[in-house]
Amino acid sequence: MTAALTIRGLSAGYGPVTVLYGLDFEARAGEVTCLMGRNGAGKSTLMKAIMGLVPAREGQVLLAGQPVQDLPAHQVPRHGIAYVPQGRRLFGDMTVAENIEVGLMTRGRGAAVRERVLDLFPRLRERLGQVSRTLSGGEQQMLALARALCLEPAVLLLDEPTEGLQPSMIRLIRDTVVALKATGVATVLVEQRVDAVLAMADRVSFMDHGRIAATVEAAGLTRDAAEFRIHVGV
Repeated sequence: MTAALTIRGLSAGYGPVTVLYGLDFEARAGEVTCLMGRNGAGKSTLMKAIMGLVPAREGQVLLAGQPVQDLPAHQVPRHGIAYVPQGRRLFGDMTVAENIEVGLMTRGRGAAVRERVLDLFPRLRERLGQVSRTLSGGEQQMLALARALCLEPAVLLLDEPTEGLQPSMIRLIRDTVVALKATGVATVLVEQRVDAVLAMADRVSFMDHGRIAATVEAAGLTRDAAEFRIHVGV
């Protein structure tokens, strides 16, 4: 499949501290690529570097072959990369409808996109007038994902979207991520739960000390695969 996102030789970090060391990575259109690794391996830093929130010191971040690593962070979503960070980062005092409108405004999308997104999350349609901080944790995660999808992204970055959710919400998030493959979205998912990874991933990239140590096809993995033990510690 075509690579929607390609990273070549990416080095990045915070101040004098380097976290990513010449990292190479690829996410293909219409696939889910899961990032796994121990705490501190650099998974969230990689997501932030893709979004321009952590500046690249070396290397390239290519979206459909076009470099985006030097763009200001606020311009990256306008080019078609959507990001749902760990912790969701909703506008808590705004309603569900207003949060969705922010997503639509980012790339100038309108009512048709809004309706398609709300069709994915009927519960949000019932809560359009509700202030987002009063939603349950699972509903807030739905809203964060819905807002991201309002960009009609080519690449969707999800940082631990199932963390702390009850099983029914985890299934909903999983089913939504899997359904997005048919639309051609390249999803990059940080996830620590092996069961969730095996249910969603096409490929799994294992991170270790700021590099991609291995990338394997998910179809060849089982819960007791050596890669999980070596790179994740489970």
